[in-house]
Amino acid sequence: MAEKLKVLGIFGSPRSGGNTELLLEEALKGAEAEGAVAERLRLCDLAITPCRECHGCDNTGRCVIMDDMQKIYPMLLEADIIILASPIFFYGISGWAKGLVDRCQALWARKYLVKDPSLGKTGKRRKGFFISVGATKGQKLFEGSTLTVKYFFDAFNAEDAGDLLFKGIEGKGDILKHPEALQQAFETGRKLVRDLRGGE
Repeated sequence: MAEKLKVLGIFGSPRSGGNTELLLEEALKGAEAEGAVAERLRLCDLAITPCRECHGCDNTGRCVIMDDMQKIYPMLLEADIIILASPIFFYGISGWAKGLVDRCQALWARKYLVKDPSLGKTGKRRKGFFISVGATKGQKLFEGSTLTVKYFFDAFNAEDAGDLLFKGIEGKGDILKHPEALQQAFETGRKLVRDLRGGE
C-alpha cells in the first residue's frame, strides 16, 4: 500500500474563522478527500522570532535561534504539499507569515550554500500553493506576496503550483457569501494531491 501524501496547511492570519482560514480549511478537506493526510499549523499560536540576519546558518543550514521554528523546519521538509494562506496586510503577507518565510533563510542556506543534496536537483520534490484574500481591489494587490511566496517555496524544493487570490473581501467570514470560492479551494486541494500522485 502506497504511503499517503502529507499536506501541510499553514494558517498565516491571526483572525480565527477569517476568510483565508475558511479557504485553507476547504483546500485541506479536498486533499483529505483524495486520501492525503493533512496537518494544520496556526502561526499566531507559535513563537517565531524574526530573522536576525546573523548568518549563523551559512555554514550549517541550521538556524541558531531556538524557538518554534525548530519544529516547523522538519514539517516543511516532510510535507509533500505545502499550502500557505495569508490575508494581505499593506500589499504583503501578514507579519506572522513573513516571519516564517524570513526564517527559512536557513533552508535557503542549506540548499544554496551548504549544497545539501536532499534540497538539490535529485532531492524530494514538493508542491507549494498560496491562498490569499485582500480587502481592496488594487491592480497590484497580490504582486509582492506572490513573489515572496514563490521564493519561500523554492528554498525547500517546492514547485510553485499556483494560487487562489480574492479581492474586495474584508469582513470576517465574508468569503462564505462566495460559495464558488470555497468550492474552488476544495477542488484545489484535490487537484494538488492528484497531480502529485500522478507524477510519482
